[in-house]
Amino acid sequence: MGKHPSSDEKALPNGTPKPVLVIGGGLAGSEAAWQIAQSGLRVVLCEMRPERMTPAHVSDRLAELVCSNSLGSNLQDRAPGLLKAELRCLGSLLLACADVTAVPAGGALAVDREAFAQMVTDRVCAHPGVLVRRVEVTSIPTDQIVVVATGPLTSPALADQISSLLGSQHLYFYDAMAPIVTIESVDKTVAFQASRYGHGEGEGDYWNCPMNQAEYEHFVQALLAAEPAPIRDFEREDPSFFEACLPIEVLARRGAQALAFGPLRPVGLRDPRTGHRPYAVVQLRQDNRAGTLYNLVGFQTSLKWGDQERIFRLIPGLEKAEFVRFGQMHRNTFINSPSSIEPTLEATCRQGLFFAGQITGTEGYVGSVASGLVAGLNAQRRASGQALLTFPRTTMIGALCSYVSGASPVGFQPMKANLGLLPPLEVPPRAKRERHAAHVQRALADLQRFAVEAAIGMNLDDIT
Repeated sequence: MGKHPSSDEKALPNGTPKPVLVIGGGLAGSEAAWQIAQSGLRVVLCEMRPERMTPAHVSDRLAELVCSNSLGSNLQDRAPGLLKAELRCLGSLLLACADVTAVPAGGALAVDREAFAQMVTDRVCAHPGVLVRRVEVTSIPTDQIVVVATGPLTSPALADQISSLLGSQHLYFYDAMAPIVTIESVDKTVAFQASRYGHGEGEGDYWNCPMNQAEYEHFVQALLAAEPAPIRDFEREDPSFFEACLPIEVLARRGAQALAFGPLRPVGLRDPRTGHRPYAVVQLRQDNRAGTLYNLVGFQTSLKWGDQERIFRLIPGLEKAEFVRFGQMHRNTFINSPSSIEPTLEATCRQGLFFAGQITGTEGYVGSVASGLVAGLNAQRRASGQALLTFPRTTMIGALCSYVSGASPVGFQPMKANLGLLPPLEVPPRAKRERHAAHVQRALADLQRFAVEAAIGMNLDDIT
């Protein structure tokens, strides 16, 4: 695995069994390493940054967020909120760090990305059971338990080894990052502060740039005429976009109203200048704790930077916006999980080898954390000779693991947490909100019973 780059690493005591190896220090790898170490086992967490950077990361911190800073809804009657509730109950380190570094985002959980990554890095590196090595792993050892959590930007050498080991081709999709502007450069005489339907704190957690029909149509025409950035050498295959994270220009090509019914939908908002709902709205979401930076919600893009600056300044309120980051696109890699892993996230081809994070197809930040937690718990159980855990399908964690391991391998695509993954209720209430509440009640009750039977510690204070 190469040399050990730092001199201040914690030494492994002589004569101790081989530690569990976690490859990748992203969200899933950090959570997995923490869960394993919390059980009393030794963990070596290998992260190749900063020795080898990826096309999207900019720092050497663990758990760096490279796209949005939002972890999705916090409301328990929504799928992302239920998943967070389950993770909090199970003692997730990363959810705890996210809660501490949260920034206002209405009913969602968004974080100061730098503070979040720094806190995760500090906590993991300070754990007496974790040894962090800054080195690229190019092959998977066969003489120890391993968790592969290298994420969607797995290095080519390791990706080739994984593909050879699993006996199947990797799938891939393209993911794009949204631009970020300084809030002081936004025209507050046009943009207004509000959350949809009045959710959130104070005046509202989002800044909203309203468009009338003419402004919207002009903006869409400009998007359609814009020039995409050139594909980089490592992205030469024909692009295949992930449906839940489409670049805005790709979405615009699907129809004149695609954006107005998508990321620019104006529902739940009224322009205070007119008292009416705008034709379309571009929302800006706080990106750092200081509240100085805001990202354009849903504006993932692969356009050339010059075109981005020109076109996005057509948005009312952003005519003089200062862009501190433009959008960009990178290739994400994931395995054909249904033909490769069990619901425990252990590889079908080898005991003691686990996969976690977006490389499995558990899409989204919190989905990555969840799969990291499951892989970490099961890696330590495999090391301790205990039966592996398969979470109930009635829980969101179990539903995600069941999906990525049990979906059709033909045309397999990543999946975010959604209530449609849960089994039907025996007697479903007629009202949608009541059905959602029933799903949540069942999930948390089943998770509590499961945790008791499996002797997993739970924080019952997080069950509401």
